[in-house]
Amino acid sequence: MSTFHLQIVTPDRIAYDGEAEKIIVRTINGDVCILPHHIDYAVPLAIGEAKVTDGEGKTRSAACNGGMLSVHDNQVKVIAITYEWEDDIDLERAQRAESSAQEMLHSMKREDRDFKVAEARLKRAMTRIRVKG
Repeated sequence: MSTFHLQIVTPDRIAYDGEAEKIIVRTINGDVCILPHHIDYAVPLAIGEAKVTDGEGKTRSAACNGGMLSVHDNQVKVIAITYEWEDDIDLERAQRAESSAQEMLHSMKREDRDFKVAEARLKRAMTRIRVKG
């Protein structure tokens, strides 16, 4: 199968740099799948699961927590706030974070200033659990 060059970076590391057959990521408008020779494209990323099929056909899942995706000249770059491969996720920690975020949300009103922060924490924890699960 045809491939493209994929680079996934976060502020503190390079999570992936190599050939890929496809990447599926969650954008602010829903999931998108990038295949070789995709048109030039740029889109903001949301909190969600990402799947990368590398140049050898192996698929890996990750929790991607926002950022940007760009496609230019058959090269794809993901600049993520955080990007955690399934193997790197601590399930117990994610479950504790989910419980903590749920407790925060139950004690708040929707109008509270930190309600959106608690919602984002819950989404990140749930994404990690889904990816690891």
